[in-house]
Amino acid sequence: MVAMGQISDDSDTGIVYSQPIGATVQIVVDTLFARIKSETYPRDTRLPSERTLAAELGVARNTVREALDVLESQQVIRRRAGSGSFVTYRSAPRAEADAGALAEETSPLDHLVVRGILEPEIVRLAVVNMTPRMITGLSETLSQIEAVSTDADAFIALEEQLYLQIAEGTGNPLLASCYRLTVETYRQGFRTELRRRNLTPKRMQAYQKRYNTLYNAIASRDVAQAVEFIKLHLVEEQKLLLQDD
Repeated sequence: MVAMGQISDDSDTGIVYSQPIGATVQIVVDTLFARIKSETYPRDTRLPSERTLAAELGVARNTVREALDVLESQQVIRRRAGSGSFVTYRSAPRAEADAGALAEETSPLDHLVVRGILEPEIVRLAVVNMTPRMITGLSETLSQIEAVSTDADAFIALEEQLYLQIAEGTGNPLLASCYRLTVETYRQGFRTELRRRNLTPKRMQAYQKRYNTLYNAIASRDVAQAVEFIKLHLVEEQKLLLQDD
């Protein structure tokens, strides 16, 4: 983290602070950029209003405005008069290449082991830290999942979105980024094809019920139930993996 008044050239994130900014502004910049990188706010979508972001992040509107100035100066967002701020950031091709290389070296069991390490902690932190707005967003994604009955590709994409929203809800950008890499690795590995093949309409219905259970635990702030659910879900995923083998 850059101290107040310092200038930073952060080649990993792509954010270059060309002038001193306050610590609170920096936190808002880091938070918004993490959400954009994780595609919580995908490319070409509109960011929430300054008023909404200020209320959600617990800062003043002028702080949000300064943070948006920084993001716009780095071409992460573009403002349109009367319309709001829109995401223009595109992930670097190198990140995709890195994920592709990892996918080649990562076995299905390796992937499941990493999920077993990350997901219980991600869910625990999300239950504690997700804002009401984030929980509403999770509910909207769940509704979309429940509307899918036969389209495996659509179901997989919405599953990824659900998990990434939960990871973002931890409030820990580094942890969310680690989980994002896990999803990218999965997406580029052959496990996606296996997943698509196994997603029968009956199994989709079963997953829909499971995700509804997880959502209810998160919405009610029930840490124990949410963590227990994800552990049991991972056990079922392991059974499916062994069945594939």
